[in-house]
Amino acid sequence: MPERCAATIGGPDETLGAEQLRAFVAGQLATLDLDGRSVCLVVPDATRSCPLPLLISALHSELHGRATRITVVIALGTHAAMSEERLASRLGYPAGALAERYPGMTVRNHEWWESATFFTAGHIPAERIAELSGGLLRTGVDVRVNRAVVEHDVTIIVGPVFPHEVVGFSGGNKYLFPGLSGPEVIDVSHWLGALITSRDIIGTTGTTPVRALINEAASLVPGERHALCLVVRSGSEALHSAAFGDPVSAWAAAAAVSARVHIRYLDAPVRRVLSLIPAKYDDMWTAAKGFYKVEPVTADGGQVVVYAPHITTISEMHPEIEEIGYHTRDYFVRQWDRFRHLHWGVLAHSTHLRGAGTFDDIAGEQCRVTVTLATGIPEHRVRAAGLDYSDPAGIDIDAWRADPDTLVVPDAGEVLFRLRGPADPRTTS
Repeated sequence: MPERCAATIGGPDETLGAEQLRAFVAGQLATLDLDGRSVCLVVPDATRSCPLPLLISALHSELHGRATRITVVIALGTHAAMSEERLASRLGYPAGALAERYPGMTVRNHEWWESATFFTAGHIPAERIAELSGGLLRTGVDVRVNRAVVEHDVTIIVGPVFPHEVVGFSGGNKYLFPGLSGPEVIDVSHWLGALITSRDIIGTTGTTPVRALINEAASLVPGERHALCLVVRSGSEALHSAAFGDPVSAWAAAAAVSARVHIRYLDAPVRRVLSLIPAKYDDMWTAAKGFYKVEPVTADGGQVVVYAPHITTISEMHPEIEEIGYHTRDYFVRQWDRFRHLHWGVLAHSTHLRGAGTFDDIAGEQCRVTVTLATGIPEHRVRAAGLDYSDPAGIDIDAWRADPDTLVVPDAGEVLFRLRGPADPRTTS
C-alpha cells in the first residue's frame, strides 16, 4: 500500500480531550475500507504509559458492526504474558466480561515462547543488513512475525512514542519488530543498537540504522497496515497528540512531537542521579529504562542509583542475564567467541544497563559510571551480576533532592535527559 502523509491532532503544548480523540479516530477509520473485513489491533503491554481503555473504546465503537472480527494482540516482545486481570485493567473491561464490554473482540498475548505463533515473512540477507547498518553488522536474519498480523485483512498498530535505547524513538513498526517478532530480528536489531550504544542512539530522530532494519523487516510482511501513534504525557494517560496513517509516516509525526516533550536538557552533567522507578516496571529487565534515560547527563565517574524497592528480580523471562552479568559493549565485542552463541538481545540488554566503557586484556573492564541498584533484589545477586548495591531503606529521597550535585527523577523511564549543546548531532534522515 502506498504511503501517505499522516493525519495529526494536538501538539507539544496541547492536551487532547477524550471527545477530540474519539472524533479523530472516527474520522480516520471512516476513510478506510473495513466493512466485512477482519481487523487486528496491535497494542503495548503495561510497561508503556498509554490511555488504552480510551483508545480501545474509540476503535471498537467504529469497528463493531463493520469488521467481521476484531483481535487485540499484546505486543510483548519478550516480556512476561499478561494475566486476564491485568489485561482487563489495561484494556478497560471487567475481568471475565470482555464480551459484554467489547462484543465481537478477542484479546491475546503475543506468545513469543510458542513456535506456532509465527509466520515466516522472508529473509534479510547479510549484505542488506551490512548496508542498512553502515557496515556495523553483517549477518542474515529470518523475519518471523505473529501470524495474527497476516491472518487478518487489516492491522492497526496502536501505541505511544518515546525516546528509545535501541531504535532512537519507539513506536510505529517497532510494535511488530520486536513487539510481535520472533527472536531472530530481536537479536539482530538489539545487538545493532548495542554496537551503536544506547547513549548514542537514544532520542535520535529520523531513520536510525535500527529503525531502517525494522522497517525493512516490516516491508516483507504481507497485508494492509495502519498506525495510530500517540504522544503521552509521561507517567500519565494524558495525550499531547495523535497521528494516523501508514506506520512510517504516523510514527515520524509522533516522534517529532515526542522529541519536544520527552527530552529534558541540562546545562552541565551531574555527579549523581536517583531514578525513582514506577510500579509499572516489575523487574530490572524493564526498569533498566531508569538508567538508559539518564546516562547521557551523568558525569564521568558519576553514579546512577535505580531506586525500586518493589522489584525483587532481574528477569524471570531471561534468567541467563544473571549468568552473563552486566558489561560494557567492548567486553563482549573483544571476546565475541565466548558470547556469540547466546541471545544477542540479552547481550544488548546487558550493555544497556552497564553503559559506556572500555575493555582490553591488560586493563580489563573500565566503566564510565557506577550503576547501583536500590531494589528488593538480594545484595548477593546484584553484586554477582556486576552492579553495585544499596539498601533502599537507607535512602532519604528528600535529602537527595536537597543535594545540588544530585538529580532526582520521579517516574523514571520515559523522559530522556540530555546535555544542552550548540547543535544536537542526534538527527538523521
